[in-house]
Amino acid sequence: MAGTAQVQETTGAEGTVEGVALGELLQGVAQDEKGALWRLRRHGRQLDANVVRLPSGGEVAVHTEAHLDVVVIVVAGGGRLTVAGQEREVRRGTLAVLPAGAPRGFRAGRDGLVYLTVHRRRAGLRIGRRPAAAAVPETGDHCELHVVCGQCHRHAIEADARFCSRCGTPLKPAEDQG
Repeated sequence: MAGTAQVQETTGAEGTVEGVALGELLQGVAQDEKGALWRLRRHGRQLDANVVRLPSGGEVAVHTEAHLDVVVIVVAGGGRLTVAGQEREVRRGTLAVLPAGAPRGFRAGRDGLVYLTVHRRRAGLRIGRRPAAAAVPETGDHCELHVVCGQCHRHAIEADARFCSRCGTPLKPAEDQG
């Protein structure tokens, strides 16, 4: 389980400022712990931010985020970042901007890898009519649920999600989850 850091919130005239003390967050994290240690939760926000940990040798396989630029800041440990086929070393203090459409992946080094990601918030699930191109044939049952993460049970928002946005676990298409 992640360290005992308390979420820091300050409410002022313009709204709530949300954050966390990274040093406290990382204290007491198990060597084999992986996934999101912290994330923004404020309702109505325009950004998503996550502090993600990969244990030694752990990886987020190369994948493509088609619609969002992502800012990544390494806050602890180190490893390798692959972007558009180019691999580079990353360590504490590395800042990278991953452009939308560029394949990217991470591999943690010997001490693991902890990084902060920040990107524009994706649209949430909406109740309403399905676009004509996505119409369901009348010849069978259809499950509205595309993918559920086998590790943390989060529902994927994007129809083409390949990795869990909470813990980074590779996702299987709904038909493979049987």
